[in-house]
Amino acid sequence: MTPTTLRTHAAPALTLFAVAAIDVAAGREHVVLGLTVVAPMVAATVMGRRVTAAYGVAALVTAALLGIYDRQYTEETVPTQIARLVLVAIGVVAAVAACTVRQHREREAARLAAEQAADRAVLAVADAVQRSLLTQPPELDRLTTAVRYRPATVGAHIGGDWYDAFAVPDGTTMLVIGDVEGHDARAAATMAQARGMLRGLAQSVVGSPAAVLTALDRALLDLDVEALVTVTVATLDERAPDGAVGLRWSNAGHPPPVLVGADGTPGLLERPVDRLLGLDAAGPRYDHELLLTPGDTLFLYTDGLVERRDATLDAGLGSLVDRLHGSSAKPLEEVCDSLVAGLGPQTDDDVALMALRVRS
Repeated sequence: MTPTTLRTHAAPALTLFAVAAIDVAAGREHVVLGLTVVAPMVAATVMGRRVTAAYGVAALVTAALLGIYDRQYTEETVPTQIARLVLVAIGVVAAVAACTVRQHREREAARLAAEQAADRAVLAVADAVQRSLLTQPPELDRLTTAVRYRPATVGAHIGGDWYDAFAVPDGTTMLVIGDVEGHDARAAATMAQARGMLRGLAQSVVGSPAAVLTALDRALLDLDVEALVTVTVATLDERAPDGAVGLRWSNAGHPPPVLVGADGTPGLLERPVDRLLGLDAAGPRYDHELLLTPGDTLFLYTDGLVERRDATLDAGLGSLVDRLHGSSAKPLEEVCDSLVAGLGPQTDDDVALMALRVRS
């Protein structure tokens, strides 16, 4: 028997011994043998059901033997002694029942703790994967860039929001801002799939952002990736004259970009929005074009920046535009920090943000 087991048995065993010693020391005139039921009750708090039952049997036997010492089996006292033994037996049954309930709760608590530990491990891996995919945008000659990612502070702390920027074979730089439905490890995994496929398709599909989105939509459906994805894909062409940058974009169900002019006037690029990805690959997608001039700032973001439970999306978009008024005079990093800080300490949605300013 190990030292730990001996310590566990010490409390109920000493309790039973103490009751017997007290009964004997008190003399035959003072009967305290009914207190033997305390031993299985003590055992029920720290030991298993079988051991508790064993201490219950020991308590009954001890009570019966002490009854002989206390002369409780005479014609006058035997009814009282039987009542005592019945009460001890009831106490033993109650102790075993209490032990059963305790063990069930302990097993349930252990199961929940194991599940929570497993969930935390999965979320930690998903969070690490998600953050590893949020790469810094490439250095651009005519553009200053800034990116931000903030996970939800309520719930799983991970989700399907992402941003990306990379060079494509036609000499332009492709920007991506996207959001996979859901806020869990599965959404993060689907985001990684969509991001990887989009990167690959962008290197091989000849054409515009709309063509890349069309190919991605078809790939998601053909591979049975069950997810709804909103995304804006844009290309930046720094070969425009006079320091300007050509912008071409296609929007698949995503919030519209915001353009802040060099004079500080903001506005939504509210072109017709195409269907989101994952619904139906049929039907055309469209490109939109704009020339960004020196001093212009472009903001791409996910819906966590503008959606609130107590307000409409239009109200959120209007608030964003108001907050960006005059921001062209402020450093881009400062503007992004202010937008994220304005969300407050508690958010139930992820936020991805990408900002680009044409150098003057």
